[in-house]
Amino acid sequence: MSLELIDIGLQERHAHPRFPNRVQGKVRAVLSETIDGREQLHEIVVPAWTELSSGMSDEDVELALMVKAADIVKRVRRRLSV
Repeated sequence: MSLELIDIGLQERHAHPRFPNRVQGKVRAVLSETIDGREQLHEIVVPAWTELSSGMSDEDVELALMVKAADIVKRVRRRLSV
């Protein structure tokens, strides 16, 4: 079995309701799984959050959310391959 992250993109983002320096978001990740030579695509939505720091642009926030989600997907992939 092979599971690869082939696409990732920010689906939505918003300010955290209680923590003023935190942004929450949902990141869409597309995974490709190969089983017995057949490819199957899986689209999942990963909730993620990041702390804001001074000077962060909108693009920095989006990138931080996608990096956080990619790390979550990486941990899941590692766990599934055991």
